[in-house]
Amino acid sequence: GGEPTIGSNVEFFSYRNMKFVMWDMGGQEKLRASWASFFLDARAVILVVDSADRERISLVRAELMKMMADERLAHAIILVFANKQDLPGAMSPAEMSQRLELHSLKLHNWHIQPSCALTGEGLFEGLDWVAQHIPKS
Repeated sequence: GGEPTIGSNVEFFSYRNMKFVMWDMGGQEKLRASWASFFLDARAVILVVDSADRERISLVRAELMKMMADERLAHAIILVFANKQDLPGAMSPAEMSQRLELHSLKLHNWHIQPSCALTGEGLFEGLDWVAQHIPKS
């Protein structure tokens, strides 16, 4: 048993001179304690949310609010990928931003980007928004 190694869930990538740390939140409670170490210099938070998963959207909202209450993310911008837009019954970006209560995050600049990971649609548009809006350190 023991603690799961974070390494298996983390990927690093760069885009336009920005470095990204990506980790899968896949609902593993034990991983959550380690998120804090990623916040240290985070200037942007990017969430990839399954647009078709209405059951878990309130869980995602709760986690997002908990994260954004962390003072280390006080100036971070938020990009939400409304992913799997190709699925029937997928929530629209407007519905998702409502359900995630993004409008309540008054201190943070946020953007919701429709995307489809399978085709890559929306991915670069989202990252370009981050590049344009990221607070300078």
